[in-house]
Parts: sequence; structure tokens; C-alpha cells
Amino acid sequence: MRLSDLFQTAPPEVIRALAFLLVARLLSRKAPRDQERIYRAFAFSPQLLRASDLARRQRGRKVVSSAHGKVYDLEKIFVRLNRRYFDGEMEKPVLTWSQRRARSILGHHDAAHDTITISKTLDSREVPEWFVEYILFHEMLHIKHPARIINGRRYYHTSAFRSEEKSYPRYEQAQEWLDRVVRKRHELRARAA
Repeated sequence: MRLSDLFQTAPPEVIRALAFLLVARLLSRKAPRDQERIYRAFAFSPQLLRASDLARRQRGRKVVSSAHGKVYDLEKIFVRLNRRYFDGEMEKPVLTWSQRRARSILGHHDAAHDTITISKTLDSREVPEWFVEYILFHEMLHIKHPARIINGRRYYHTSAFRSEEKSYPRYEQAQEWLDRVVRKRHELRARAA
């Protein structure tokens, strides 16, 4: 087992709680609630979260290709969405298409690297532009509504986030499209098995 250097300053009770959690996981058991609470209080403290983001920024690297795809230009879509839904006030993060054709994760906002990555799978004439727009809109909402920590857990899709997401004019249509994509993916897996 390796422990992050971010835990060098952890008090002994946090290390003990972490040991309880790891052993419980190894034995496929539930960890004692008090031990989980001690660990989470330290691991999700604002200071450790800031240190973690800083470490990710300094140590990690983000693979960025281009915002200009074969069919869609993420920068143009971002400008349009920013003007229409955010009063033009959102600072533009780095926008990029993914390196691979990810089918399960269609978009991702990385706050540590100030990046929005959209799956290259969507850069296709078979995908309507409004759907690409919806996925980018969803990721932009992650910038406006950052993750909240409640009782030691991160919540990315808060009620404020969900409420604003539903304001997208084609929200219902986008959800139906997502359901079809997921269903098709499951059918392909079933055939391959």
C-alpha cells in the first residue's frame, strides 16, 4: 500500500481511521462509522482539498488536443452558450476533444487543470449539434456550480445544478438521446459477450 504524501501531516487518529477503512475494504466489510467520519473530516477538509488540487496541477499533466473537431468547434459553441446562458461572464477554460472515442464519459470538467474535455465520439455528423451543445452546457454548469462537500462527501450535481440544467431548452430531448446511447452501448456489449 502507498499513502499519498498529503497525509504526512495527518494526525495519528486519521492514520488509524484510514487503516480501519482499508482493512474493512480488504475483508469486504463496512468500516466503523466513527472511523469513516474521522478520515473524511481530514481528507475533505478545505486545506487538504486545496493541497490535492495544487498537487494534481503540479504533478499531473492534462492531454489537450484541440477544440476544433472535424465537425464541431467547441470554442464557437462555448461562446454561444456563454452569451446565451451565462451573460458572457464565464471565463473560457481550455476546451478539448478527447484523445479516444470515449462512449461512457461524454464530457468532463477538470477544475484542477481548468479544462473541459468532450468525447471525440460526439464530433460526428450523426450527432446533432444541440446534443454536443447540451453536453458542453452541462460541463459549464460544473464551473458555475462547483462540487459541494456535505458530510464528507462530494456532490457534483446539487439541486441548484440540476435546476439550472433543466433550463436547457432541449433538456428532455437530450435525456432521451442519452438513454438511447446507453441502451445501444448495452446492446453492443451483450452481443460481444
